[in-house]
Amino acid sequence: MIPVVEVTLSWLFKNARGRDEKCFFKSPAFADHPEQTITVTSPDCGPANTTLTTDYTQDGIGRIPTLEWAAPDSIKGSVKEWLVVNEDPDAPLPTPICHGLYAGIPPHKTRLDPSDFAVQDDEGQSLLLKGGFYYGKNRRGTVYIPPRPLLNHGPHRYFFEVIALSEPLDKELLKTRPTREQIAEAIQGKVLGWGMWVGVAERKWS
Repeated sequence: MIPVVEVTLSWLFKNARGRDEKCFFKSPAFADHPEQTITVTSPDCGPANTTLTTDYTQDGIGRIPTLEWAAPDSIKGSVKEWLVVNEDPDAPLPTPICHGLYAGIPPHKTRLDPSDFAVQDDEGQSLLLKGGFYYGKNRRGTVYIPPRPLLNHGPHRYFFEVIALSEPLDKELLKTRPTREQIAEAIQGKVLGWGMWVGVAERKWS
């Protein structure tokens, strides 16, 4: 997009941000778990609300941050699967932009590295990733969309949400590249807890 057009759009939609109430963790499946109970960190990016370097944005390499977490003792033996959702609630749209959706993460796997997100083609299943889980549908139909907020639209927060599930999701559903909405419906009655790490990105043009 031409910078002047992008900056104009940012000015027009300067107040169109903060769609937190429409985030994934606000869906009905989380009615019994409104608060975070899982601590999520990023060993390579730093504490939550850290400004992402260009290695982690579309202006650079576009690498996905490493994520690490642990199940609280209260649910540790009950987790059958993990789900990770990445979204931008500050995009000037009615709902947050889904940048990544990852389901079927084994219960023993509590760290995701960039190498886990490479597509696994050994069995001809294009939605299966090297980490042993599946990716769902985002805005571009890719595994992951690196952050690229509109120029001069201010800082955008990127939520990396980790959700503990009491039951595995249907593998046949995961093989269809499900949407954020389909997954939100599929996890109803299965959420044990959740937490998130937040990265921040901003692009400026004078």
